[in-house]
Amino acid sequence: MFLECFRLVNVCVSNLWRRLYYTNKQSLPVILGIETSCDDTGAAVVDADGNILGEALHSQLQIHLEHGGIIPPVARDLHHKHIQGIVNMALERSQYELKDLSAIATTVKPGLPLSLVVGLKYSKQLVKETAKPFIPIHHMEAHALTARMAQNVEFPFLVLLVSGGHCQLAIVRNIDNFLLLGSTLDDAPGEAFDKIARRLKLRNIPAFSTVGGGQAIETLAKEGNSHAFNFPTPLSKYRDCNFSFSGLKFRAYKIITEEEKKHGGVACNNYIRAALKLLCDHMDFELVCPPPKLCTDNGIMIAWNGIERYRAGIGIAENLDEVDIQAKCPLGKDISTSVEELSIKFRNIKIRIPQN
Repeated sequence: MFLECFRLVNVCVSNLWRRLYYTNKQSLPVILGIETSCDDTGAAVVDADGNILGEALHSQLQIHLEHGGIIPPVARDLHHKHIQGIVNMALERSQYELKDLSAIATTVKPGLPLSLVVGLKYSKQLVKETAKPFIPIHHMEAHALTARMAQNVEFPFLVLLVSGGHCQLAIVRNIDNFLLLGSTLDDAPGEAFDKIARRLKLRNIPAFSTVGGGQAIETLAKEGNSHAFNFPTPLSKYRDCNFSFSGLKFRAYKIITEEEKKHGGVACNNYIRAALKLLCDHMDFELVCPPPKLCTDNGIMIAWNGIERYRAGIGIAENLDEVDIQAKCPLGKDISTSVEELSIKFRNIKIRIPQN
């Protein structure tokens, strides 16, 4: 009984302190971010100092694993079902009410149309009820700017975005000023991971029945032999900054088929980070990676992008009725053709990555 009373007192004091702390910082912008671009429903409340005041996330991973992939109408229905509860949970954990917020930020591009519509429609209703400013968010820009939440990164900086649907290299010159140097010409890395994992039927292994294809391949690769099979280096003869993963995927398919006849992934996040760290050390660059928690789709990055835009007075919607979703949207200004025309000769750098 004594321990329970102590715990309750401690919680009350903690909540009171947080309330007093943030009451004394009324001039600090506080943004609610809402994310429904694909298959996860996320919401978070973040302040201008990068403090995560409250967050909530509903993952649809297990349901989509059972279906063998993301089915847009299923994702839409799950967003409809959970968005109200997720937003309420984020607000409750933050100790803020809607009336206390500075603005509401929501992903409107790019993404699955049926998923994006749910978040936008819900957010528009909140904005009409509260008369708060609305900030439409570009999903990939939010990912790129998350680095500035994790560390004080000044403009300009080079960003590599690697995800299930994208692989892009860009220069970030300002909050709303991106130069796209190159992007994937076919399959994105995550897409290739998932297809290879399905081809290997990794979901049939109990330990990997509840995780994504990329995570399953990463875990198994740590125990494997990286020199067992030969994979080509994609686009090695092209002098541009584009990416290609379809060749690696089909090479993996061919190897799997050959092994099946005899006996009846590509790089993962941790591997990529390790390789980039060694490369940056070699080139005397600084590598900044947001914590893994902020690298998946979430409301935190949307709220932080909202903070950046709110403080700069950039991208705040003037007419709510004119805001709409965009299923496909480029990241900034595409200068990849100009990069190719420069015909920059690349140097091969041989770096051995330690095997864990």
